[in-house]
Amino acid sequence: MARIELTPEAERTPEEQEVCQEAVSGIRGRVPAPMIAWLKNPELARRGQRLGELLRYQTTLEPRLSELAILVVGRHWTAHYEWTVHKREGLKAGMDPEVVAAIAERRVPMLRDARERAIYDVSTTLMATRRVPDDLYRRGVEALGERGMVELVALLGYYTLVAMTLNVFEIGLPDAFAPELGAEPGDPVP
Repeated sequence: MARIELTPEAERTPEEQEVCQEAVSGIRGRVPAPMIAWLKNPELARRGQRLGELLRYQTTLEPRLSELAILVVGRHWTAHYEWTVHKREGLKAGMDPEVVAAIAERRVPMLRDARERAIYDVSTTLMATRRVPDDLYRRGVEALGERGMVELVALLGYYTLVAMTLNVFEIGLPDAFAPELGAEPGDPVP
């Protein structure tokens, strides 16, 4: 059960209503799950939602690469709702189901090209060590370009915010839904 609920439409302030309408009329066509919490500060909700639209839909990273990075974040944080949504989106974008399964099981996946390897290696290294060594940075720039590397780091940061929001406020999966990510010591329990 979520710790925080979306304010019913009839009870929203004009600013909350405006922000929700912006999200619904945008690329997503709906209020994204973390916005349920962010709406407690409508300007945070507005800016977070817009940043999410930019990073998910308007970068040089094609959807399969963005979804690969998002799944690495979702697995890192054991963010069940984020994982469930982006697994579906990743498969729809052409991700190999074996790659998705490997990430879920915290195994290194077999990746098809240098761009996927750069996304995976930069993402996992940054999440694990909070740094990217020079050789990996150069490989990332070679595969993605400088703009792509900047977009990747921003995407990882944004989806970390999303995962933290979903986990802290327990937003997402219905009680009857069995999460598919196995927990490790220290992982949040759904």
